[in-house]
Amino acid sequence: MSIDSYNPADPGDLVIRVEAPGAAGTAAAVERARAAGAGWLGLGAAGRSAALGRAAAALEAHAEELAALVVREVGKPIAEARGEVARTVAIWRYYAQAPYAPVGEVHEPAAGQGLLMTRRRPYGVAGLITPWNFPLAIPTWKAAPALAVGNTVVLKPAPEATACALRLAELAGLPEGVLTVLPGGAEEGAALVDAADVVSFTGSTGVGRAVIAATGARGVPVQAEMGGLNAALVLPDADIEQAAAHLASAVAGYAGQKCTATSRVIAVGEAYRPLREALAKALTATAAAAPGEADTVCGPVISEAALDRLTGALDSAVAAGATVVAGGARAERTGWYLEPTLLEDVPADHPLLAEEFFGPLAVLVRAADLDEAIALANATRHSLATSVHSRDLDTALAAADRLEAGMIRVNAPSSGVDFHLPFSGAKSASYGSREQGQAALEFFTSSRTVTLLPAGTPR
Repeated sequence: MSIDSYNPADPGDLVIRVEAPGAAGTAAAVERARAAGAGWLGLGAAGRSAALGRAAAALEAHAEELAALVVREVGKPIAEARGEVARTVAIWRYYAQAPYAPVGEVHEPAAGQGLLMTRRRPYGVAGLITPWNFPLAIPTWKAAPALAVGNTVVLKPAPEATACALRLAELAGLPEGVLTVLPGGAEEGAALVDAADVVSFTGSTGVGRAVIAATGARGVPVQAEMGGLNAALVLPDADIEQAAAHLASAVAGYAGQKCTATSRVIAVGEAYRPLREALAKALTATAAAAPGEADTVCGPVISEAALDRLTGALDSAVAAGATVVAGGARAERTGWYLEPTLLEDVPADHPLLAEEFFGPLAVLVRAADLDEAIALANATRHSLATSVHSRDLDTALAAADRLEAGMIRVNAPSSGVDFHLPFSGAKSASYGSREQGQAALEFFTSSRTVTLLPAGTPR
């Protein structure tokens, strides 16, 4: 079976076509990675650090090429694509220092002489399954920590991001078998989950649950980042114009195709009317446009199927009584575009308020007070990121303590991520250990307790 990846801004442009290896080819790739593991671990801290540093330098040297490829393959606006490349380079550099970090502790024995210590060791082969929306950064923030602590990596990217993943691995230039990209679909993903020693997944909730079940049956460590139905709370005392600008960025940036994008805007009390006007104006000014243009914020969605799903949800909401405040139509240009859209009066039982649709579409919701706003924000099983907009720091921090989300941002878009801090959601949005930062290094290693007693010491 071939894997085809097309340009979402120009659907006739075939970016890459490669053959998928199937289940047998996947198992063979894992075995090659396992065979390469001893040599990679044997390089020691200095060798692995130098290799990751060289990867960062090579990616930086090809930054413009990579940004152009991201624009072409996944339709990310050029300014944001350049930002993703810069972040990718920074992540490789950050984890290039990790091989030198302490990997355990020394403890006093409970009685007598001896030495007790803990030590963290790699699992072996890390199986990584990544989405298309951050085709360089997400594979990197999984692969770099796994590699830093001595694992080898087999990466299966989403089919829509195949070219980006292959070029990433090629430029990284790691020893053969240390970082393998496995083009493919569901068959290859399932085979990788069945063979790897540790698994990290980012993607849809349904697939994520299947990955969790499969790894659980094998007793294999797993982390899974899944859907996010993210809310923004705007209080009456907020800077409404600033909040609207942040929300427009979080709703329409990269056509809303971020797991941290805002899809529910909860206006508290008297904030509703001015926020409605300001946000409609901001979204209207953020028109869908070609991703290669320097000032584009909202490009195309990833596929025709994605566009159909979005417009179908929009049409059904309007048929059920919702009102279009801004946008609401396909852009009249070649490619898969939807104008940034804001709806109000969406029925409480509509799927737009319960499911992630992954597009430049948000629902404006009323709340009488902060308590109701928090209850509305928490009324989902998929809460990854939430933003709070208020001039009162005490109120914002009190709200942050009550919001059931993995990441909470105050007076900022929900869609920002700091790669050196833990990344994860709440409830069904995530499963297992956090990603990024020190948390990733711990996830990709297991802890061992070692007891040393002097020879001849009675037990």
